[in-house]
Amino acid sequence: MDPERELQDWRELALRLEREVARAVIGQAPTIRLITVALFARGHVLLEGDVGVGKTTVLRAFARAVGGDFERVEGTVDLMPGDLIYHTYVDADGRPRIDPGPLLRHGERLTTFFFNEINRARPQVQSLLLRAMAERTVSAFNREYRFPHMTVFADRNKVEKEETFELASAARDRFMFELNMGKPAERELRRALVFDTVFHDADRLIEQVPAAILPAGQLNTIGALIQSSVTASPTLERYVLEVWEATEDPQRFGVQLDGVDMRRLVLAGASPRGMSALLRAARVVAWLEGRTHLLPADLLTVLPSVLAHRVFFTPVYELRRAELAPALVQQIVDRVAAP
Repeated sequence: MDPERELQDWRELALRLEREVARAVIGQAPTIRLITVALFARGHVLLEGDVGVGKTTVLRAFARAVGGDFERVEGTVDLMPGDLIYHTYVDADGRPRIDPGPLLRHGERLTTFFFNEINRARPQVQSLLLRAMAERTVSAFNREYRFPHMTVFADRNKVEKEETFELASAARDRFMFELNMGKPAERELRRALVFDTVFHDADRLIEQVPAAILPAGQLNTIGALIQSSVTASPTLERYVLEVWEATEDPQRFGVQLDGVDMRRLVLAGASPRGMSALLRAARVVAWLEGRTHLLPADLLTVLPSVLAHRVFFTPVYELRRAELAPALVQQIVDRVAAP
C-alpha cells in the first residue's frame, strides 16, 4: 500500500479510537488525545489523579479498543516480583503447580499491560516492570520472553500515602507521559456524571466500546512510518535544543520561580531519552492533525506531559515537585522563544 494512503487510513482509525473512548469517559478530551499519542509514539503512560475521576475506566476503555491480549495487575504492598512472572498453586490432585504469571501467559500477543495503583507495589516489583517497559523483554525459566507490541498503562493514587512507594526517578523516566487527570470543570458534564445513570456502571460503559478497533500487531510498523514521515525544520530543531538547555540551566533563559533559589533548583535536566520522547510524541500530534511537518504547537501540546517528570530537583526542592515542576515547565515555555 502507498505509505501516504496507509497513514491516512490509520489516522482515521486513530480518530475513531478517540471518539469511541470519549463516549465512555466524558470531559477528558486532552487526556484521551495524549494517550492516543502515546500509543502511536509507542510510549508508556502513567496516569494520576484524585480518587474516582475515571483513571481506571479510561485505561480499560483504551485496552478494549486497541485489541490484542490484555493483562491487569493490582498494586498491593505484598505483591512480589515473582508474582508477575509465575503463579504457584496446588492442583486438585494435591500436586504443586507453576503456571505463567500475568506478564508471561500471553507471550508475544500481549498488547496492553495495565498496572493499577502502581505506587502500592514495592520497589522490587517496580524494577522488574522497569525492564519490561524499557526492553519489552523478561528473563524467566532459563529463557527470554518478548513482548514487542506491549504498552504499559499505570495509574497512581496521589491522595493516599500510607503503604505506598514513590516511583524512583529512573522508573518515571520510562513513562513517555505523566498525565494528571482531574475532574471535569463544566457544569453540564458534572451534571451528566452525577444524574445520568449511563455513567454509573463502568463495566457497561466499557462493553459499549468496540473491541479491537486497531490491528494491534501493526502498531510498531505504523509508529515507525509516522516518525519517518513527519519532518522538523532547522528552526524548530534549534528551538527544541534551547528547550533542552533550559531544563538544565533555567536561569540562563531568565526563568524565575517565586521563593526558589534557581541556582539550587535543578539537579539534572531532561535526558536524551526524554527529548527523543518529546519529538516522537510531537510527530504523532502533527500526524493526527493531518500534517507531515512539525509546528511549535505540536511540541507545546505534549511538552508539559513529557518533560515535567524528567527534570530532577535537588533534595531541598524535590518535596515540592508537584508544585514546582509544572511551574518550571510553563516558565520554560514562556521564556524560550518559539519560532
